Amino acid sequence: MAQTEHTHHNCCDHEEKAQAHTAHSKSSWNAAAHATLHCLTGCVIGETIGLMIGVTLGLHAYASMALATVLAYITGFSLTIFPLMKRANLPFKSALKAIWLGELISIGVMELAMNSVDYHMGGMSSGSVFNPLFWEALAFAILAGYIVAFPVNYWLIGKEMKRCH
Repeated sequence: MAQTEHTHHNCCDHEEKAQAHTAHSKSSWNAAAHATLHCLTGCVIGETIGLMIGVTLGLHAYASMALATVLAYITGFSLTIFPLMKRANLPFKSALKAIWLGELISIGVMELAMNSVDYHMGGMSSGSVFNPLFWEALAFAILAGYIVAFPVNYWLIGKEMKRCH
């Protein structure tokens, strides 16, 4: 039992040491690029489903943004937490404790940028998912989300707030 607890508390020791050693090196930028792409994957899944539901049901843009953001958080956290639980043999609560703050910040910044771009380009008010404007706005929103979240993820990694995934 003591061995299990020790393993749970130190699941990131190797990654933390590597991150601390390379905090301002090229590999930190590579880690940030990978973390941002990983985060973007989860956000895009939730964002797209939320916006598709919002536009199809004719929801107000703010309601669509809220739905898209909630779903982005759910999918973003899921794509991080479940692989971590399996890889590090962690229970849900321990895995959530290890990732929650970094993911909260990263997804929040990404969602703010994505929803802002989509809103201003008119994708949320395009009336239909078959309208090319819906997809054009989403494409620019995805790009904006990555660009804005990339330096945030670099900072989070340097501060050891993103780890274990």
